[in-house]
Amino acid sequence: MFERFARDARATVKGAVVRAESAGADAVTEEHLLLALLDQEGGRASFALAALGLRDRRASLDAAFTEARRRGGLTRADTDALAGLGIDVGAIVSRVEGAHGEGALATGRGGRRWWWSGHRPFTPGAKAVLENALRVALGRGDRFIGGEHLLLALAAKPGVVADVLTEHGATYGAVRRAMYGPEADEGRAQAG
Repeated sequence: MFERFARDARATVKGAVVRAESAGADAVTEEHLLLALLDQEGGRASFALAALGLRDRRASLDAAFTEARRRGGLTRADTDALAGLGIDVGAIVSRVEGAHGEGALATGRGGRRWWWSGHRPFTPGAKAVLENALRVALGRGDRFIGGEHLLLALAAKPGVVADVLTEHGATYGAVRRAMYGPEADEGRAQAG
């Protein structure tokens, strides 16, 4: 599938690997893919990220991802669902960190031996984003997978990254409109 990736998508995947390595993460995650997309210049994804104001709010994105890792990777929906059952995730995190130290529930670090194979693996979620980017490209009639397809796949996949994007005003629909204009919604309405 990697042969179908355009230059910006290849650079994003390679950048995600570098980000994972520099963070000491066990594997490349969806978060690493999004942050690597933010590093790219030019192209529809870069334009959409700038138009949605995400480039200027990188610190806010980082803080949101840090908080999600602190919660053990739970999404806002997970936290809200647990709150509906009377479970206060914030209180649990505080108690665990009080007993075991700050970041005790943080995801993405551990004892995996990625160095044994010589490459850092992708999480199932990151793999799903890459596969969905192919589906997005095929659905749009595009021959190659570009950064815009990766961004749409990230925004569409339920989880922490989509939650953080939504919190920052970058829903799937907003991303699609930023890349393809308001007619992106009209074509969808006429097709359905």
